[in-house]
Parts: sequence; structure tokens; C-alpha cells
Amino acid sequence: MEKDKLGAGWNLDNSYARLPQTFYTSQGAVPVHSPELVILNESLAASLGLNAEALNSKEGAAIFAGNEIPPGAEPLAQAYAGHQFGNFNMLGDGRALLLGEQITPQGERVDIQLKGSGRTPYSRGGDGRAAIGPMLREYIISEAMEALGIPTTRSLAVVTTGESIIRETERPGAILTRVASSHIRVATFQYAARWGTVEELRALADYTLERHFPDIPLDHNRYLNFLREVIKRQASLIAKWQNVGFIHGVMNTDNMAISGETIDYGPCAFMDAYNPATVFSSIDTQGRYAYGNQPYIAGWNLARLAETLLPLLHDNEDVAIQIAQDAISQFSEQYHHEWLSGMRAKLGLLTEEDEDETLMKDLLELMEKQSADFTNTFLALTFDKWENSNLNEAPEFAEWNERWKARLGRQSESKEAVEQLMKSSNPAVIPRNHRVEEALERAENDGDYSVMNQLLAVLRKPYAHTPEQEEYATLPTTCDPSYRTFCGT
Repeated sequence: MEKDKLGAGWNLDNSYARLPQTFYTSQGAVPVHSPELVILNESLAASLGLNAEALNSKEGAAIFAGNEIPPGAEPLAQAYAGHQFGNFNMLGDGRALLLGEQITPQGERVDIQLKGSGRTPYSRGGDGRAAIGPMLREYIISEAMEALGIPTTRSLAVVTTGESIIRETERPGAILTRVASSHIRVATFQYAARWGTVEELRALADYTLERHFPDIPLDHNRYLNFLREVIKRQASLIAKWQNVGFIHGVMNTDNMAISGETIDYGPCAFMDAYNPATVFSSIDTQGRYAYGNQPYIAGWNLARLAETLLPLLHDNEDVAIQIAQDAISQFSEQYHHEWLSGMRAKLGLLTEEDEDETLMKDLLELMEKQSADFTNTFLALTFDKWENSNLNEAPEFAEWNERWKARLGRQSESKEAVEQLMKSSNPAVIPRNHRVEEALERAENDGDYSVMNQLLAVLRKPYAHTPEQEEYATLPTTCDPSYRTFCGT
């Protein structure tokens, strides 16, 4: 293996490159003019066995830009195909390259991917580049999700390229270095099922089993158990999204990772006023991926995964379809269980009663009716502080509050235990849209990253509930119901 002259600690392999070549195209990044490192995730780098001091250099910036390839890397663009807003398309990494897998000091294997690294055979007319705003947005939101305890890809670094790209207007170009358990998607299996052979599909499934589900026995039920485990992970993930008011924005099948991590932060945002119909994405004009639809779309996407596995589930297609349907039918129940568990924790309920779900739904209906802020309502419940909530003005809320307190009173657990559960389940801060936009505007227009760094520092400990966080929990002086985010492609 080529020596790591920089001393950065690279320990790269690329097991994905040992799959049949139909799944990828080998190529290097398109060089950029003058890369400059603008942010490096030093704590993440350390956990990966990387030397942040060595990477925080011109040589490190050259690697994060794709101008230099670290030792052991085998750059490739992954092929996949899937449903975008319900329509099936041939897709693939149109502006990303998988460098390989960093083997960490703990022996874990994680993908290192460059996003915005130039055109590939899958670019479909795009320029393969990215603007700094969307790359910094992904950095902020993905790191906030990590701190919230939600499975997610991570952001290692962002570099500017010294070049401009056109997105509505001329904007500074940038490249994000993303870390993931892997970039295998539902759409990867859709590609294999549509254009690969059964043996290539089996190779992909066996590779995924070995990488993400090593505890599944390699017997004749392994592909069914694989499907069940993916369903289980997605049920847990989507419930966690719903419990913090996160809206992904584009839940296409190419944006659903088999690992159960949140992936591809494009037009994503966190909800302010509770409304199940909330949409932030500029391209989701029909509300397909609205907050309230996310569990249903996850089930739909998983059904598409199950379809790809039919040849592996049973030789008889009718039997295979029944096996797949039985597995998919479990998603709703599993999601519901995970969501209830999360909501009980948010309300301080350490026991279970049949009427708990009614209590939860009645609160959400009141929140929607009063346009109450999602995050701050649960903070107010946690600390019994209602000065800044319009919910307390609703007569129906007093009756609900009495029911909730009576429900808490039927528990044997102490008041301190209830408060601790609520504090650890209800974040003090989320990446508020106006705070994120302020940070991106200062970075993009003025080259000032101080606002973003301050925001990241606050978001790093969302359950700390410190006085310093209170400023970041406040709502904007004027709420913009037409606020939209863009995918940046």
C-alpha cells in the first residue's frame, strides 16, 4: 500500500470495488482550482483514527477536494436507480465519489465520500458540482442529528474550490466529505433488480449482510431476515425523526440507506409550528414528503426494497410475494411502537397505559390548532414554563394538562426521574431555520464562518439545557410560512 506521507492516519480499503463492476464506475475526481479548507470535524476525525492537525493543511484540503487521492483509496461512482417522487429513474452518483472505507481504530469500516467532486457517467446533464450553502447545510444538520441521537451520516470537512457554479445565481463552489456506514441504498437494490442478474443481486445482498448484519445466520432465511432487519431499523429511524419534528424533504428511494442512517440532507429542516402538512422542500409541490407523510413513504420505499428481493426469498414467485408482504406488513406496527415509546418519554411516562396514545394525539391536535411550536411546547412541559407559549391560552389545554398530570400521578417513579426522562428526550435546541440561514448567509456572502461555528457549538449538546442555549431556542421575530429550502443540485 502507498505510504501516508502526510501522516494523516488514512487506513483505507474499498470492499465495494470488489462487487461486480456493474455496480460502479471507477474514476477520479475532477480537479479544482484552489481548494481551501473551511471547516474540519476534528472530533470525528479523531474517532476515525485520523490526524486532524495533519489534515488541517493545504495537503489536507487537496485531499478533501479530490485533487489528491489518499493512500489506499479506489475512487468510484456508485450506480443505482430508484423512485423520485414516485417515478422510476436511472440514477447514480452524479456528483459524488466513494474514495473507500476507512478502517477505524475500533475495527469499524466506514465510507469516505466526496460530494460535489465533478461529473460522472451518472450526472445526467448536471455539472457534478455543489455550492457552499447546501454543503454547509448538510454539515450543520447532520452533526445536529448526531448530537440528537438519531442515526445519520456525518460530515468530516468542507472545502471551497476557488471556482463558481451557477445555481439560480453564481455561487461559490464547495465539496463536502461525508462519512457513512455505507452508501448502499434501497435504490442500489432497485438497480440490481432492474439491470443486473440474479447472481449480481445475490452478491449485493450477501455483501450488505456481511457489512451491516453480521449477526444474521447465513442460512436459507438470511434474505428474509435481512429484509426484516432493514424494516426494523427504518421504523426506529422514522419514529426518531417524527419525535423531534425533522422533515427530510426528499424521501426518494435513493435517499433511504440500508444501514438505517439518515442520508442526503438536501431541502431538510426542522418544524417550528406543529402542522403535519408542513413541507419545506421547494420541489415538493404536492406535499408527498410532508412531515405527516414520512412514515407512510418509508413503508412505500420498503415495499420497493422487498420487490427487489423476490428472486432471493423463494423460487416460487407467488410464495415470494406472500413472504415479502408479510414482512412489510410489520412496518406500521413497529413504527407505531417506536413512535409511542418516544412520545411517552417526551411526556415523562415511564409506564404504559391504554389511553396514552389518546393523550398524545389530543396534545398534537391542540398544538396544531394553536400553531404551537413543536420543540418549545415539549420544553414548556418539561420545565412547566409557559411564558412564551400561546398554547397555554387555549381553554382546552387546561383540561389536557390536568389529564396529563393525573397520568403522571399514577406512576410510582419520582418527580426527579420524570424530569430527567423529559430533559433527555426533549432537546433544548434544534437547528432553527432562521439560525441556519443566518449562518449560511454569513459564510457564503462574507466568508465569515464564526456564526456557523457558534451554532454548531450550541447544537453539540442539545440536551444540556443550559442558560446559553435559551437564545437559540427563541423563534424568529416574524415567521415565514412560505419558507423553502433547496436541494442544491
